[in-house]
Amino acid sequence: MTTTAAPGPGPSGAPGAAGASAREGGPTEGGVATTPRPLAVRAVQALERARWLDAPADAEQRVATKLLTASPGLLALLRGRPSGHAVHPPMTDVPIGAWLSASALDLLGGEKARPASRLLLGLGCVTALPTFTTGLAEWVGTSGGDKRVGFVHAVTNGASWAGYAASWWVRRDDDKHGLGVALALGSGVVAAVGGYLGGHLSVGRDIGTRDPAFADDPAARELSSPHRR
Repeated sequence: MTTTAAPGPGPSGAPGAAGASAREGGPTEGGVATTPRPLAVRAVQALERARWLDAPADAEQRVATKLLTASPGLLALLRGRPSGHAVHPPMTDVPIGAWLSASALDLLGGEKARPASRLLLGLGCVTALPTFTTGLAEWVGTSGGDKRVGFVHAVTNGASWAGYAASWWVRRDDDKHGLGVALALGSGVVAAVGGYLGGHLSVGRDIGTRDPAFADDPAARELSSPHRR
């Protein structure tokens, strides 16, 4: 595991190798410079530290918490309690798959594929709504850096949804098909950014509800047994 050392003086009072590496953004281990962290990692870490995101994130979190916690049963369902773990990650496959398929038809299917492409765009927009809701159900329990990254994740996904919805709308006029294609492709780029942030939260930060039966600790599994009272 690599850590970034704070700038500090060497034995003679001059900045040491660890300090120089830290100033340049490269991690160090035992005072020895290692391979610099990828740009994507540093970008996410910057979001985690961006306190200016707290005000809008807190406002959204308050509203989401009020709506989703009004019914404990609904919150448990949105968090995937019947399935034993969060349902948000697998649900994202449906809208993303529909949208990507629409763009594939736009680029490769020719004029005959236009109705199918528009249908897929609509399918993605409709199925994205419950998917967003399950994501909010997981996010309302976060704080600090996870809350900030989750907020940006939600904003980027909302922006991509708006772009795809606009693409679906303008395609009512066949003369604007090219504009619809461009909107869908641009929305795909935005969705990729949002998807990366979502992957960071679920894999990098381990955000997501799970049943205690899936815990590594045998004691936790025993306590979660339905036969135990």
